[in-house]
Amino acid sequence: MTQSDATIWAVIAGLGIGTYLIRFSFLGLVGNRPLPDWLLRLLRYTPVAVLPGLVAPLILWPEATDGTPDPARLAAAAITLAVGLYTRNVVASVLVGMVTLFGLLALIP
Repeated sequence: MTQSDATIWAVIAGLGIGTYLIRFSFLGLVGNRPLPDWLLRLLRYTPVAVLPGLVAPLILWPEATDGTPDPARLAAAAITLAVGLYTRNVVASVLVGMVTLFGLLALIP
């Protein structure tokens, strides 16, 4: 099925306007007003919830292997998780995970 250029640009414009309105509703309307404590407490968990959602598909269905999980990525994810839980240091866990992934990719054919 082919789409006309006008339809594609209309969808892009609609998504852009929708995204702007969603962000404006939070940033523009709330502005300088203080947020309730319960909302601030929940917002602290946003990065913790978003990061696994971004990383999990790269581990379980990596595009580099046509969607087949490979031992290098699974091992790097496990070691990153273990280092993160042990040290409670995000930078250290990411660095150890990167070194593990690149090292295993170089060793495993």
